[in-house]
This record gives sequence, C-alpha cells and structure tokens, in this order.
Amino acid sequence: MGNSKAYPVHRTPDRFEAYRRARQLWALFAWHDDEVELGAEMTTVGDFRRMVAVLPDGLYDHVSMREDPETGECLWFDLDVRAAADTDIAQELPLDVYQRVPTGFEEDFVRALGRGPASICWEGRWPDEPEAGSFGVRKYDGVQVVFNSDHADWDRTADFHTVYVHVTKFGDLGRAQRLAAAIGGAVLGEAELGW
Repeated sequence: MGNSKAYPVHRTPDRFEAYRRARQLWALFAWHDDEVELGAEMTTVGDFRRMVAVLPDGLYDHVSMREDPETGECLWFDLDVRAAADTDIAQELPLDVYQRVPTGFEEDFVRALGRGPASICWEGRWPDEPEAGSFGVRKYDGVQVVFNSDHADWDRTADFHTVYVHVTKFGDLGRAQRLAAAIGGAVLGEAELGW
C-alpha cells in the first residue's frame, strides 16, 4: 500500500512545452500502460464544449458537492453533455471531467483546455538502474503533467504548468534528478504525495 512520491521536474507558462517535456519522459519508460488518465476542471461554457468534443463519454460532475436547498439531498450533474443548452451548462459550472482512455487523445485534450486546473497521468515502469540501486516499480512509476497548477493534486491554480515524475512510495531523489536532467530540467522542490 501507499502512494508514489511525485517530484516536480519542469515548470513553464507554455502548456504545449509542458506536454512535450512530459512525453519525453514517457519515452524513457521501460514499460508503459496503453491507457492514460485525463482530468480537467472547466470554468466556462467554451471550456466545457471543447472538452466534450474530445471526451464525449467522460465522467462529468460538479467540482464541489451541491445540495438541494429544500431537501439537503446531493445534486448530481445529470445533463446530456452533447445536447444541453449553454444556459443550462452555465448554471452547473464549474464542472470537472475524468476519463481513462487509450493513449492518443492527449494532444486534443491539451488543445481543449481552458484556464482551470487539469492533469494527464501516464503509468509505467522506469528502467532498472542497479548501479544506482534504483529499480522500477510498476505500481508507483509514472509521468504527470499538471496544467494551470503547481501541485500534483492540481487542487490549486497557478499561471504555469508543472511536469512530475512519480517514483516508489519511499521516494527516489536520485532517479528524479536523472529523469529531470534527461529533459533539461531539475527537481524543483520536495516530493509531493502522488497516486
């Protein structure tokens, strides 16, 4: 049990640069999953429409729990994302979406993003480096790019985008430093709680 340690290794105001750097790290995996996890917060109707065009089957919901003012019951987002009117969507904002999809949707996802926080997570396994005492662990290893945020949980906003490497639950600063160097980056702070 436990969570990976996520080390920030690159920050930039250019979301496409952040995506390219993350893909460079993805190419270093000894093994990678054929699926990717996408998540985004949408704050405008335009954000929502662009995202639905990319992820029409995504799990869309309110960012924060909402209650019926009379009954106190939880209100779920239940509009048809393809047919709902802009005025109806505007009343539901902010919304978020999650979906695990086959790799290949990532660039369209990046183009669809607005100013809300978002994340792409690729799971894999880093190559074994016996000479450094570092071994890949499929359960924990991965690459994540967080848009409009400076936190692996993407629960706070920023005016830049952050690339993370995920490693074993015990941390592996040496591996994080080597991976960062491979993309021209550096470890930018303490390890954060990962997945």
